[in-house]
Amino acid sequence: MAETEPVIKPKPRPIIRIGLFLISHSLLVSVVCCTAGIVALLLLPVLAKNTYVSENALMPGSARPMLTNDDASDGHKFLNRILNLDSKPINTGIEIPEVIAEHMMELGGEVSYHKFQPISNKFHPLHFFLGPDAGIIKENYSCSSYGINTVGIIRAPRGDGKEAIVMVTPYNSVRITMGEALSLGIAYSVFSLLSRVTWLAKDIIWLAADSKHGEYAAVAAWLRDYNTLSFGDLMLYQEMCDASTSPVHEMIQVKGDVISNGFRRAGTMAAALVIKVADSSPEFGNDVLNIYAEASNGQMPNLDLINIVNYLAVHGQGLQVRVEKIWSLLDSLWLNSLGKLLELLGTVVKSLNPQWKFGIPVSDYVEGCATLASSLYNQALGVPTGPHGAFRDYQVDAITMEMSPTLFSSSQRVLFLLRVGRLVEGVIRSVNNLLEKFHQSFFLYLLTSPSRFASVGVYMIAFALLIAPLPLVAAALFADASKLKTAKDEIPFKPAPLGEPVPIFTSWKWLYAAKSVLAVHLWGAIVTLLPYFLSQIPNSSPSINLLIWIVLSLLSLFFAYAVSGSFSFSSTNQPQINEWALLKSVTVAAGFIGLCLMSVINFATAEIGALLLVPMCLTVVPLRLDVKVSTMRAFLRGACNVLLVFVGFPPAAFLLLKGAIDGFDSVTFGDFWVWAELLWAWNSATYIYICNCLLGICLYELLCPSLDFLSVAFVLLISFRY
Repeated sequence: MAETEPVIKPKPRPIIRIGLFLISHSLLVSVVCCTAGIVALLLLPVLAKNTYVSENALMPGSARPMLTNDDASDGHKFLNRILNLDSKPINTGIEIPEVIAEHMMELGGEVSYHKFQPISNKFHPLHFFLGPDAGIIKENYSCSSYGINTVGIIRAPRGDGKEAIVMVTPYNSVRITMGEALSLGIAYSVFSLLSRVTWLAKDIIWLAADSKHGEYAAVAAWLRDYNTLSFGDLMLYQEMCDASTSPVHEMIQVKGDVISNGFRRAGTMAAALVIKVADSSPEFGNDVLNIYAEASNGQMPNLDLINIVNYLAVHGQGLQVRVEKIWSLLDSLWLNSLGKLLELLGTVVKSLNPQWKFGIPVSDYVEGCATLASSLYNQALGVPTGPHGAFRDYQVDAITMEMSPTLFSSSQRVLFLLRVGRLVEGVIRSVNNLLEKFHQSFFLYLLTSPSRFASVGVYMIAFALLIAPLPLVAAALFADASKLKTAKDEIPFKPAPLGEPVPIFTSWKWLYAAKSVLAVHLWGAIVTLLPYFLSQIPNSSPSINLLIWIVLSLLSLFFAYAVSGSFSFSSTNQPQINEWALLKSVTVAAGFIGLCLMSVINFATAEIGALLLVPMCLTVVPLRLDVKVSTMRAFLRGACNVLLVFVGFPPAAFLLLKGAIDGFDSVTFGDFWVWAELLWAWNSATYIYICNCLLGICLYELLCPSLDFLSVAFVLLISFRY
């Protein structure tokens, strides 16, 4: 008989061989990737680039400022009149809008009043994705409680009315402060100049926002009516109030037809500037300009808008520009030590090749890390840092410019109005040069200083390195758990002879794991909705609300566990390692998908979540398995698991972070409820991610993405169940 030739199996493709190699060495790859990801994150201040203006049409500083001392003096007279009104013994809040409208008309602007009602900020699940100004009117509404925005519009002599630039000056009509009066004086000086120039190609809108119900609420209400033909508020107002006796009606009757009772509009908004003046800052030797840019869910304006403001403020008016930073990090010992190491490394690299630029001074690195941490936190929080956030909801680039002058003396006010007015004039002139919306520069970036940034192509490297081990670990665990195990030994899968029982291929048990993960996600949805009912409790303190939230969540977890039993595979009491590995594999895969999806919605939230999630995914194992093994390695691993659970426990993590920043003397138990309330009141996607998505990963002893406050109770329940 002829010998049969051996069958030569084809070699797998190179990409498959690389994948199998990485899966087989998943532990080493995970350690290397996690370490590289953390190092890359710490190197972002070093890798940050200097800002630059991408759009050549902006041409900041190409023209000399036209704002004169006379314009600044007129602005000073205007703010003095506002302050004199506020000093009267009886102030109804109507006099200031009337004076603002009168001065707008004298400058030739088209003036109108905008009425809006206060908005409730209570958590409501049906309005969660509609924005914080979802039209929920506060209870006990009265005609005297509405706010009045004053709007003035200058039509551009060289424009066609299709585009506009907005100036916003928030002020409290009931009790105005010196800073708010100064911001009105700045806007009046610029408005006076722009009413006379001939180069204006875009309409100018001056919104004097009545902020007695909040700065954001006033701006958001006006934007909502500006972008939608909404008649619901007017009908509601006519039904509830007698228009013939309203103060706004009286003001319109006095001024005749000059002030419109209707809603006036200009063109599509190209950009918006919120002008604010804070308290004086004598600790600085010069006037300070603070820039706030973060909007809802981590949205940022086009970087060119910040660039032109920073360029004109520094090089045009000699102002000191700052962005928000975490001040406590400036005195961090480990951060200063790391900065010294990087500075020394940069010196060595430069000695090898002078063209290699690596390393920055210690002070710049520490300040860059403090600014980067603040930028990450504010974007991850998902809460706007000012009324400019209302514009980003309509895809309009906007920032808040908050001035902190050195002194408030009368002799310095005119000079202050002149400097800041010229800055606003220069920004408006640059935006006026644009032929289209901002699009050349970055929308995804992290600031390390007013003049340095890390683009999306740089900071995505750290995130990619952090989450890279998750699919490898999931595949390795799935490969191990999918092997068939018998009572004695492990045998390969093969078809059973006819008449014999067919062995169960255990890899199909991932369906049970997926069912368990889905069950916990549904439980997470219940936990997410509980604050809606708790917010109905009258006169309840944050500590009591948080305690009730925890108790109700635990009870719902116990009920779900007792009814469905979805958190277990086997009816035996012996821990089955292959089943645990399969469950962990599915959970790690779900965590990886959740992080990738969250990076599209809010990258900063995904970045911070990965820092807590990935170490847990790689180290946390069932506690009972470590308890049974009396070795030092098992003890250290169990202690590490407990530490990671504690750090990932949201109230503990939040309170530890707040204590490290503000001091532990100011930390209370109810602070976490206040923080969570801030998230859901502003409809931050981070709240949904913490309470629902990451909670679904909290299963069995796998606490890998445990950012939910029930993680500790859940790990104890599942650990001792087996």
